[in-house]
Amino acid sequence: MTEARRHHPLTMVWKLWKLTKFSFVIAMYLFVIKFGSDSTFLKYGRIAFFLFVGVAVLVILFQWLTHKYKLDDASFHLYEGVFTKSVRTIPFAKIQNVNRHTTLFHRLFNMTSIRFETGLTGEEAAVEFEVISLAEADNIEKHVASPVTGGLMTVQDGEAAAESHAEAVKPQRTVHFKPTRKDIVRASFTSLSFLLLIPLLGSAYSKIDQFFHVKQEAKGLFSVIMDSWWIAAILIVVLTVVSVAFGIVRTFVKYGKYEISSDPERIYITKGLVDETVFSIAKQRVQAVEITQSVLKRLLGLAEVKLTSAGSLGDGEDKLEISSLYPFLPVQRAYEMISEMLPAYEVTREMNRLPAKSLWVRMLRPSWLWIVATAALFYFKPRLLGFEQTWWVLSGVLLIWIFVSRWLDFANTRYVLKDNFIQFRTGSLTTALLVSKREKIIEVNVTRSLFQKWLGLASVGTMNRAKPVHRAGIDDAPVELAESFVKWYMERRKEVKME
Repeated sequence: MTEARRHHPLTMVWKLWKLTKFSFVIAMYLFVIKFGSDSTFLKYGRIAFFLFVGVAVLVILFQWLTHKYKLDDASFHLYEGVFTKSVRTIPFAKIQNVNRHTTLFHRLFNMTSIRFETGLTGEEAAVEFEVISLAEADNIEKHVASPVTGGLMTVQDGEAAAESHAEAVKPQRTVHFKPTRKDIVRASFTSLSFLLLIPLLGSAYSKIDQFFHVKQEAKGLFSVIMDSWWIAAILIVVLTVVSVAFGIVRTFVKYGKYEISSDPERIYITKGLVDETVFSIAKQRVQAVEITQSVLKRLLGLAEVKLTSAGSLGDGEDKLEISSLYPFLPVQRAYEMISEMLPAYEVTREMNRLPAKSLWVRMLRPSWLWIVATAALFYFKPRLLGFEQTWWVLSGVLLIWIFVSRWLDFANTRYVLKDNFIQFRTGSLTTALLVSKREKIIEVNVTRSLFQKWLGLASVGTMNRAKPVHRAGIDDAPVELAESFVKWYMERRKEVKME
């Protein structure tokens, strides 16, 4: 692409649509709900609303006219600014991962959005095309992934480029996981999404009451329900069925079209039934692998596998620094998938436990949470059911919970150093198993308190590139591990020639 070009014209329509969604509630209040009001505040509010919308539309137009982009064999060149011109150059080598997001709007026009994430921060964190044709997105993504192979294809070759690219890539991909109906149902209960219906109904009622004042009618209806046990029983059954159905539908919309696949170079995650998101990351860009399990997931034999990368997954609600493969994978399948997709990573089940003295250190370590909470309870002395000594009962319960939590963390903590890999598992109720390669760790630290020195213990930690940086480690490990840990990391100089 030798000449800078503007973004697709539908970008303006997309931004106007977002402006409409943002302004809808304000417009409803000013021009519908308060239609007959002659308030001075509302009068000037309407004028300000029209000025805001007018200026926003002009900004959208000028941005489309002045924002351009160009690609060469090694970099993006982004031209921006209305009065003050600026040029940003983003090397392809900085691209960490690629995120495509296709909303219903994009589907209507056979378009998509694509975002190239870097390991940088601020304005240079990403290169984003909010509306772009599928053919051009494929063309740019292919060019960024292999900038050495040659020049860009022209837009006129778009459809042929997309088809040839799809045919070239598809046979090489291996599909590792697609959720079945059983997986969807299990995920809906494991995620507790069926519990979201009642808060949503409560929020909807609150918003309706603000505009239409239905509080009195709602009180009358509630009284009728409470006076008749069979109506209350039927309502409870209906709410239960609707909540379960809501949870299943919500989970199906989110995970029904989920697919995890890979080719020799990249890992691909496709999700979303209505709004489709396709995330891809080069295998060499994976900084670490993390397997997390909550209490419920451990009981059901499920786990969530996350990939740590230097670039973020998106922005707004979709912004994730660590990309999740699938939150409800069977544990055995999770370990198998890591080996299949990332042969360079080794996950071992056999790990070392902490010595018994580590438990005593944890139990005897002061808890500032308990001290502050006890002081507050003693000062306020709350009463529960008229019981005057409630404060020390609550203090005792909190202390017991702290001891139980520390014991669980001790029991769950594991570690192992194996060749150029390191594994940490930590957590009390929710456990996290981190696996990283020595060459991907940018910093290590070893700390020892006075108490730890007396008992021959130490705390060790690692840092991986992410946004923000991803830290892991274990406390109260044997000092022998700390010594071998530092020596192990020093061997990194033989593996990394240049940062």
